[in-house]
Amino acid sequence: MTVHFVGAGPGAGDLITVRAQRLIATAPVCLYAGSLVPSEVLADCPAGARLVDTADLTLDQIVAELVAEHRRGNDVVRLHSGDPSVFSAVAEQARRLDAEGVPYEIVPGVPAFAAAAATLGRELTVPGVGQTVVLTRISARATAMPPGEDLASLGRTRSTMVLHLAVQRIDQVVEELLPNYGPDCPVAVVAYASRPDEVVLRGTLATIAAQVHEAGVRRTAVIIVGEVLTAEGFPDSHLYSKARVRPGHQSGR
Repeated sequence: MTVHFVGAGPGAGDLITVRAQRLIATAPVCLYAGSLVPSEVLADCPAGARLVDTADLTLDQIVAELVAEHRRGNDVVRLHSGDPSVFSAVAEQARRLDAEGVPYEIVPGVPAFAAAAATLGRELTVPGVGQTVVLTRISARATAMPPGEDLASLGRTRSTMVLHLAVQRIDQVVEELLPNYGPDCPVAVVAYASRPDEVVLRGTLATIAAQVHEAGVRRTAVIIVGEVLTAEGFPDSHLYSKARVRPGHQSGR
């Protein structure tokens, strides 16, 4: 039997993959984070499925559930909000399953930052403005950041920056980014992206903290910082340019 780490998407019940939906609809056991995975996603679980809310469980308790169900001969869906490739704690679960000889697969999902960008109507890589996206967080009340991955260091490139798990420390975020990005740099905060209770705040590094505090945004939010948020008049991508030579369409043919 197999453990399936499944990306449940950013929150909207229909923003999951076909593969994820199929697995959820057939698995006899589903572990999920009740504080993050919406009920609409769980509605696809089969009648009689065992549902385990992991919100109050430790890592060891979660892994023990996965191992026990595998040994009972059950496939298990382990739902993670967004996409399992970033800030999901899949790595440490997978390491323990490897040690126990339990097979698993990872099914990608729609990440929260992608849903936030869609809500904002913005591409995060704009020609001539920004072609690099940094996905990061801060260390407050969480695992320490590795050396060189603090916001001051990462911000030196002035790349588009996406911060998860950081909105509760918005004042710290602003303070550490201001020296590199400047007070007029565009910022957006999207909480509960794609959900009915979605909150969207737009401003600059000089104004965004006050907006976050006034709106009472405390969790489940993505912060996006960079000129791509307000870019206008940028050049068209070379990908679709008339000047680009395409196979079979060279001049004279």
